[in-house]
Amino acid sequence: MARPGRAPRRAAPGLAVARLVFVALVAICLLTGVAGGLLRLGVVIPATASSEWLGRAGLAHAALMICAFLGTVIALERAVAVKLRAAFAAPLASALGGICLLAGQAAVAAWLLVAASLVFAWVNVVVVRRQSAPHTQLLLAAAGTWLAGNVLYAMGEGSGAVLPWWFAFLVMTIAAERLEMTRLMRRRPAAPWLLLAVLGAMAAGAAWSWLSPRAGGVLYGLSLLLLAWWLVTYDIARRTVFAQGLSRYMAVCLLGGYVWLGVAGVAWIATALGHPWRDTALHALGLGFIFSMMMGHAPVILPAIARVKLQFGWPFYLPLAALHLSLAVRLGWGSLEAARRVTGAQWNAASIALFAATIAGAVIAWRIRSNAQEGA
Repeated sequence: MARPGRAPRRAAPGLAVARLVFVALVAICLLTGVAGGLLRLGVVIPATASSEWLGRAGLAHAALMICAFLGTVIALERAVAVKLRAAFAAPLASALGGICLLAGQAAVAAWLLVAASLVFAWVNVVVVRRQSAPHTQLLLAAAGTWLAGNVLYAMGEGSGAVLPWWFAFLVMTIAAERLEMTRLMRRRPAAPWLLLAVLGAMAAGAAWSWLSPRAGGVLYGLSLLLLAWWLVTYDIARRTVFAQGLSRYMAVCLLGGYVWLGVAGVAWIATALGHPWRDTALHALGLGFIFSMMMGHAPVILPAIARVKLQFGWPFYLPLAALHLSLAVRLGWGSLEAARRVTGAQWNAASIALFAATIAGAVIAWRIRSNAQEGA
């Protein structure tokens, strides 16, 4: 006889189909975004060489990765949390925006992203009304930066104006979640105010980058550096890294990401001052920091979104190590030799694929273990 509580409750057929649709849309946006990023470095996946969407994916690489993939995942998480059907309009619109980008409907895609961020902002207003706290207010501010970036994108502004806002959305969302976790440890009363000041500087740098890329870029990069300092100083990860199991893994992901956040800050300033560090600035932030955070939080967030359970184990460290090593090759050695840069980018893609395989294996491992326990 099955033991109660051993397996997640079976979803209604309609909900199961909806989850599969979202999983498929997110997977398409991620895979095509990665393929587009490789294309920008001259690497073409053989099976996609003659596909029309590949060139579009290359042009829309940032929009696919930040808005259509990560934006959809974050919006899904928030929709599940607030338990409002209307909230799912945000991730649906952002995912469909990615599909429209691949279909060559760039204008439709851009306004779908605007619609997604508008609904997402409303969802965060609901969250603040339910629980008004510094971290929920910061989540609402992060939603506002996504909306600002999407409006500029729909207006046809270039990456110099749009990317700071898009990255601010992701960085501020992560910072808000880490701010909430600092409540679990003793901290100086000024710590939350310091964080708000740093993130205020980030928003100011994003806005200034539209008018003055040099001055705005320097301020933006400085805010990334200061945020890395704040996280290393106040985040609970510097204590939980000495724990065991999942807590230690998450801490390793976080602390490694904070290092890359500091690298991104230096590279962003250097780029604004005219040095050829743009690839380092974008990918130390997008892959080194943000994807490290994603890898660390996935074992906790994915079960809530997809209603699956994972068997955590040492294999989770493999894609994490591969990500950091591939970034070191791409942004370190690759800054001196173009071929190594391409190799590093290919390894970046491989580390993401390895992480997806690890997640799938963890789901299967948990089901095998659960069935064995039920049969005992």
